[in-house]
Amino acid sequence: MTTPGGHQDSRIGEPPSRAAGLMYGIGLGGFVDGIVLHQLLQWHHMVSDVSQYPVTTVAGLEVNTLADGFFHVATWLFVVGASIVTLAQWRQGRLAPSWAFHLGGVLMGWGLFNLAEGLVDHQLLGVHHVRDDLGGPLSWDIGFLLFGAALTLGGWVFQRRGAGQLGRQGWQQVPVGHPLR
Repeated sequence: MTTPGGHQDSRIGEPPSRAAGLMYGIGLGGFVDGIVLHQLLQWHHMVSDVSQYPVTTVAGLEVNTLADGFFHVATWLFVVGASIVTLAQWRQGRLAPSWAFHLGGVLMGWGLFNLAEGLVDHQLLGVHHVRDDLGGPLSWDIGFLLFGAALTLGGWVFQRRGAGQLGRQGWQQVPVGHPLR
């Protein structure tokens, strides 16, 4: 297969990249966090543990809602980016991922989102906690991190299983310049 510039694409028949699944997982995991924890349960907002922006005042709630909006824009951009990566891989002629491979990547991405968000926002910056409405939120923060670790590990297992399916289906690396390319 040749690229639009007329060059031979060396990725034809290559296995799927992990990038799309991870990016979908980061974006969708962020949406779950923002929609469920911020909006539906209203346990916290992006800066709800910052004393200058208390959610008990209209001005504080406005700042928190704006910060939540920027957070949702970022998660949306991850999903758009994942869609672009997926389309680029299709155009390159890469093999389609199995459901286990893709779901594993999504779960790993969601878990990595939870780990990064939990460590940075909850622990390092302290801008919010999972439950800002409680006096002792540390146990909820630890649970959030453990859930993230479990998602990451479970996703890794699923993705390895999906990658193994490609090998069992007879996929073999075809060298660049081989007549089958």
